[in-house]
Amino acid sequence: MICRHCGATIPDDQMVCPECGAEVQIVPDYNPLDDVLAREVRGSVEGATRQIQTDDIRRYRRGNSEQNVNATRVLQQEEMDRIRRNLRSGTPRGTEGNRRNSAERRNTGEIRRQRQNTGSTQRQRQNTDELRRVRQNTGDPNRSRQNTSELKRQRQQKRLEAAKRKRRNLLIALFAVLALIIAGVVVVYQNSYTGMIRKGYNAIQTRDYTAAERYFERAIVKDKSRPEAYVGYAEVYIDQDDLESAEEVFQDAIKTQPTNEKLYQAAIDFYMDTEQPAKISELLQNCEDEAVLNTVSEYISSAPEFSLESGVYSEVQEITITSDTGGEIYYTLDGTDPTAETGTRYEEPILLQDEGTIEIRAVAINSKGIPSVIESSEYTIEFPIADAPAVTPSTGRYREPEQITITVPEGYTAYYTTDGTTPTTSSTQYTGPVTMPENAQTTFKAVLVNNNNGKTTGVTERTYITTSE
Repeated sequence: MICRHCGATIPDDQMVCPECGAEVQIVPDYNPLDDVLAREVRGSVEGATRQIQTDDIRRYRRGNSEQNVNATRVLQQEEMDRIRRNLRSGTPRGTEGNRRNSAERRNTGEIRRQRQNTGSTQRQRQNTDELRRVRQNTGDPNRSRQNTSELKRQRQQKRLEAAKRKRRNLLIALFAVLALIIAGVVVVYQNSYTGMIRKGYNAIQTRDYTAAERYFERAIVKDKSRPEAYVGYAEVYIDQDDLESAEEVFQDAIKTQPTNEKLYQAAIDFYMDTEQPAKISELLQNCEDEAVLNTVSEYISSAPEFSLESGVYSEVQEITITSDTGGEIYYTLDGTDPTAETGTRYEEPILLQDEGTIEIRAVAINSKGIPSVIESSEYTIEFPIADAPAVTPSTGRYREPEQITITVPEGYTAYYTTDGTTPTTSSTQYTGPVTMPENAQTTFKAVLVNNNNGKTTGVTERTYITTSE
């Protein structure tokens, strides 16, 4: 054996170094913790298990001879058995031959030491101290367990820290990607149809109407079929109390897209919001697309229809007014436009019994309060004029008074005078023949009055002279 402290050779049958007096500590062949600890301090253990330089150690030990530090060496089981046998047999501790062998071995070790490249003394001490700690720990099972647990704890802590770093990096990357996505979405939205609409309304709120028009125009370019941009564009003019320009926005759009149902609905909403329901019927009156009309059917109010066409009539007439969409009908007879407030509600046929011209104007209002287009019709009543009544006998001189008769047609009444004045309905009504005055000159005048319209005919005049001679 070689002493770990001074490098001297220790005979196999001795337990104490003959040079420095350090005792040899016997350690079991194998400790299961050696493998664990050896892996952790592999570099230190490998350096310590090789033969170390002993000059500095020897000087250190000689200078501190009062310290009796036990040497540590790993013995094979066979060596331990041989040492025990020698001790039991009483073999003397050391002989002259052994001393010589020891001296020779020391010399050999000195030569070997001189030939080898010496390392750093500090490193040797570190290796020796590390080896001592490893061996001491090996000899203390509790401490070995503690060291093993500590190593496991440290490894677990490192794994946890690594996992945390990984999660943190993953979250950072995820947030970065999410931020890029959000930024991209915001940019796309700002330049999208919806983004233009939102910017337009924001400009209206700040009364920047020029910017608002620009945003809505850009939205229309992106998608001219959607109504939101037109509604916003009209709002620019509504906010400035320019309803005509706002109406033109919808009218121009419908001219280029006459089958766009959504545009018609947007225009109807505009008229309702601005209290112009009468213009809804005007808008739909020019629509020829059945799909559009079916979509907005609840707003349709059919114009009134008259039972009699406009014209000239010679008799009393009765006029009936109807509407296909139902609701209420209001009319006027003086040529003004009827409304629910100014017109006469139609409840029964209109009787035209006066001679003259009459214009009837009517409007129908449906269940949603939408008035129809106003329709009108003009009627002229001209009753026929009968000829002047026939009066007999004719004008002349008569010796004897004769009977004067008037022919009265059916539907007429005759009136007459005998003093030469023009007869009226206040004159004498003819009921039968009238006798000529005797010995007198009489101017007889007669007229017919229509019993239906009171219209009078021409006057028939006769002069009678009667003499008794």
